Amino acid sequence: MERIKRTERIVAIMRVFTSNPCRLITLGEFVDMFGCAKSTLSEDIAHIKSSLLKMGMGTLETVNGTNGGLRFLPFNSDESDRLIMESVCEELKKNERILPGGYLYTTDMFSNPKITQAMGEIFAKHFYARKPDVVVTVESMGVPIASMTAKALGIPMVTARHNIKASEGSTVTINYVSASSNRMQSMSLSRRLLHRGERALIIDDFMKGGGTAKGIADLLSEFDAEIVGTGVIIATEEPKKKLVDDFYQLMTLYNVDTDNKIVDIKSRI
Repeated sequence: MERIKRTERIVAIMRVFTSNPCRLITLGEFVDMFGCAKSTLSEDIAHIKSSLLKMGMGTLETVNGTNGGLRFLPFNSDESDRLIMESVCEELKKNERILPGGYLYTTDMFSNPKITQAMGEIFAKHFYARKPDVVVTVESMGVPIASMTAKALGIPMVTARHNIKASEGSTVTINYVSASSNRMQSMSLSRRLLHRGERALIIDDFMKGGGTAKGIADLLSEFDAEIVGTGVIIATEEPKKKLVDDFYQLMTLYNVDTDNKIVDIKSRI
């Protein structure tokens, strides 16, 4: 094998870590990859760990023991997260985003990979210690952010659907009332997507009364899933009492004044 320089090795190691967030990687895997001693790799990893800490761009978690190794946690500093969410709120406050009925246009932002990745990593950082097995969402504008949350945690994402297709196979369907539309709706999930007893993290794009999040929770109960948390991108201030008691929100929407073209929304980070 051609001798690999230290700088090249560090770049390659970091690439492996960033491509596999939250996955336990042993030193042995890098030994096989580069053909060098563990002591040499330990020095490389110490350098990477120090740089990440200094830049606030994530961390390497060390797991000791015979089955130990390292995990890359793609979690930015709290200050970085705060600045990102404040910039998102400033963009959402622009009066041209107000739609008839007091709705906000968010499609472009919730489809922007830079923004969705940042939000997904914030959710992942908050819920990481709860050790979810899967991220669950319902088909909505929150799907890209739920996907990024799953990516940051290194776990699968499944999507409950309003209109199920034959290709989904056998499904479980429940009815629920959406507080934002005040209409009865249904959501379905393929029986093959979840295993009994899995630990599920719910990600929802918008919460007014909490009907959709509760609907997802009710659907998951049919799979005997354990709900470890609920993350919401935007939650309204009113009504204060939601159908879901415990949730973590990125932003609070206080009011959309259609007459004066004012959006009152604030970051909770």
